[in-house]
Amino acid sequence: MNAFTIKDLENLSGIRAHTIRIWEQRYSFLKPKRTDTNIRYYSNDELKTILNIALLNKYGYKISHIDKMGPDEIREKILSLSHGQAQQERIINELIQGMVDLDIEKFEFIIDHYIMARGIEKAIIHIIFPFLERIGILWLTNHINPAQEHLVTNLIRQKLIVGIESTVSHMQTNKTALLFLPENEHHELGILFMYYLMKSRGIKVIYIGANVPMPDVEYVVKLKQPDFIYSHLTSTSLSFNFERFLHQISTRLPDTQIFISGQITHLYKKQIPAHVHFKKTLSEVMEYIATL
Repeated sequence: MNAFTIKDLENLSGIRAHTIRIWEQRYSFLKPKRTDTNIRYYSNDELKTILNIALLNKYGYKISHIDKMGPDEIREKILSLSHGQAQQERIINELIQGMVDLDIEKFEFIIDHYIMARGIEKAIIHIIFPFLERIGILWLTNHINPAQEHLVTNLIRQKLIVGIESTVSHMQTNKTALLFLPENEHHELGILFMYYLMKSRGIKVIYIGANVPMPDVEYVVKLKQPDFIYSHLTSTSLSFNFERFLHQISTRLPDTQIFISGQITHLYKKQIPAHVHFKKTLSEVMEYIATL
């Protein structure tokens, strides 16, 4: 069983820690335990409870009303939410619950059902990426078991690869992109989605993988002459120096357009070289790809 902090609950549910503390004082649905140093921690079941309550509260139910509901009624009310955004958030919550319970069959069923109904691209945009954004903080703080991360990411990776292999584009461009992840970056999900997006829109993709040394990137670029390079940084190790990476790639490949996305681009405030471009949101990425 996991032990979640109140900050984890805040990040996963969107409910501020201060509000969660007030709810604990007034209502009975949360009963955290405390460490020897008097710090609150929460179980898997309490995480699932707060996710369900936060969803109902967001879409019109008063907390005092929810507090009187039993588990079956809460579940019934959640399933009855008709707003499209509410249904999407419900599915993301179910993925989180499947992950913390290591219920991989449930997790895969939810994703497969959505893919069958909406297609791989909408599944990634509407449920997989929002899910990854919600739980990413847990990976960084080590508040979930590494086995949970590996099982979930490997399953999603399989879906992405199937999507890449099966996609056939009816659009044609004369553009070639080289995709890679630098040394000390092993999280492939973001860059694999970029692979899918580009291939589905007629762009030829050369994907050389994760944790690639810069001399190897330079060698392939000089040999294949791609129109641009793309890298998506998800959760680099502490030994990764983003400023050094920018300097290396921009000076080794001064004549190649370089695009970088990922959370780390939001934090970098220094000037970047003219041929290096940050794409800070998925919409920015998709708008750029549409211009090719």
